[in-house]
Formats: sequence, C-alpha cells, structure tokens
Amino acid sequence: MHIGIAFDLKPDAPVPEGVPDDLHEEFDSPATVKAIGDVFRSLGHTVSELGDGRPLLEALLRNPPDLVFNFAEGVGMSRSREARVPAVCEMLNIPYTGSDPLALAVALDKEMTRRLVEPLGVTIPKGITLAPPPEEYDGDCAEFPAVLTEAELPLPVIAKPTCEGSSKGVRNRCVIRTPAEFGPTVVELWRNYRQPVLVEEFISGDEVTVGIIGNDPPESLGIMRVLPKVATEHFVYSLEVKRNWEATVSYEAPAKLPKEVTRAIEADALAVFVGLGCRDLARADFRIRDGVPYFIEINPLPGLNPEYGDIVFLAYRMGLTYPQLIGMILDAATKRYGLG
Repeated sequence: MHIGIAFDLKPDAPVPEGVPDDLHEEFDSPATVKAIGDVFRSLGHTVSELGDGRPLLEALLRNPPDLVFNFAEGVGMSRSREARVPAVCEMLNIPYTGSDPLALAVALDKEMTRRLVEPLGVTIPKGITLAPPPEEYDGDCAEFPAVLTEAELPLPVIAKPTCEGSSKGVRNRCVIRTPAEFGPTVVELWRNYRQPVLVEEFISGDEVTVGIIGNDPPESLGIMRVLPKVATEHFVYSLEVKRNWEATVSYEAPAKLPKEVTRAIEADALAVFVGLGCRDLARADFRIRDGVPYFIEINPLPGLNPEYGDIVFLAYRMGLTYPQLIGMILDAATKRYGLG
C-alpha cells in the first residue's frame, strides 16, 4: 500500500518578534516523520512525505496515495485548521487516518466541545467564554472582576485560548487567584491569540489522560496520571511543565486510581469520543476532584513523537512499542475503510 504522511514541521527560523513563542508548539520534528515512515516501511508499505499546504495539495493531485496518515495540525490560529487535510482528502476521495473535518474542528474549539459533551452526561468544570472586543482592548480592566461575580465563578479559575492545542497559551500564570489578576490575564490572551478565552473553575486534583484507539467499538488504551515532582497548591500541566517534563513531572500508567474512578473516566472518555464522532485515535484529558472526573478536552490529533508526548508515554507504560502503537492506528483506519 502507498501511504502518504501529512504533517507540519517546526520551522528552523525563530518565532517573529511580537508573536507568542509557542506559535509552532503543535508542529513536529523530522524525527517524528521519519519514525512513522520507518514503521510503515518495515510493514512493506511505500511511503511518501506530503507535508501540508500547497506541497500536500500538489502531491495528492500528482500521485494520490492509497491512504493518508494524517497528523498535520494546520498553520495559523483558525479553529478549523486541523480539519483542512481531512477535508481535502474527502474532496479527492482519498482515505485517511483519524477523525473527519467536523470532529477535528469541534474538538479544537473548547467552548464548542463543552456544549456538545455536557448533554452526554459528562461532568465539565463551570466556565464562561469571553470573546475579544472588535477593537484591541485598552482599558484598565476595572470591569473584569464583576464578570466573575455575575458568572458565579469562584476563584481560583484558569484561563486559556479556546482554539489551541499542545498547551499553547496555557502557562502557569493562567491560574487566576485574585480578582485583580483576572482582567490582565484575559486581555493578554486576547492580544496574543486573537480568539475567545475560556475561563473555567480550577479543578484541584489529579491530572489524567486517557488514550482511545479503534472503532466500532473504540477501546481505552489506558489511563495515565501526571504527577508533579514538587507538590504545588495549583498544579497545571502547563506549557512550562511540558517543555521541561523530565524535571517537573512523572507519569504513572496504569494510573493507580480506585476502580470506580477508573471506570468512570474511561466511560466518559469513550462517550466523548463517540459523541463527537472521533475515529481511530484520540486522547482525552480529565481532572479528578473528590473522586469525580471533570472533562477538560479531547485531542483527536495527539502528538506522536517517539521520544515524548502523552499518548506515546502512555502506550510505552502499557507495554506497547512505538511500531505497535502506529500499527494500531493504521489498522483502525484500514479496517474502517475495508482496505486490505
């Protein structure tokens, strides 16, 4: 089988001045592309590196593969950027791995995801979404504390861009502990990411992530708990932590949780996966408070770097090798399409 790989690479050039330094945080390295391609070659497949954007379009038109293995995140800050490659594949009638354009677009938009998963019976943190004003905000933020009062949101809260992944925009300072911190934090996120900001009650408790793989039915790959090496009052699995994970956190999988909590997390994760129409692979994040899992987000395009990345760490700790994980994703897609 001829497999084309769709991806976005981190550019060698530094991020331009005035742009957040996490602009390309979701993008991959050549090592990831090579590792995935090597798995497919070892299975006897022919591999083409498609990239994204115009090179991908030209390659698909010139020599369409039998299947596209997609982990392209899309350039820019559009909430539909992750849906572009699947949309093109569907237009050209080319099979591809992973979720369809609708599921990817919805999952990237945290506010839209919240609206759709709450009716499924999944517990979500209380929260509000604040859209940026038409013109750049230049006030003194005096009106912001009243917003928390009107929304009946108790401090602390956490603020994050609605349409970003890989913890883009989620810094340690996004935990807001006082009314005075609220306005400046939201305004900074507006300016940096040019999109609405989701403000949620901060859920104190364990951070866990669930791997989901397959279709009809999908299955849990397991649960991994993220444990800070130094206890803090308001631990956040932030960008700073992820960039320095070896020094800041350890990963426990299978997560040592009560059986009823494990069952509840996996049931909620699978309900979200099915409810949003995800396919083949995803990773869902939760926080646990008083034994109750609170859904945070789902990522249908989780990072697949063989050296780091939550779903890869989870797979390793559950006894899988990297080729086995990539092979499971490929198998899920080929079975779904009925490909040999």
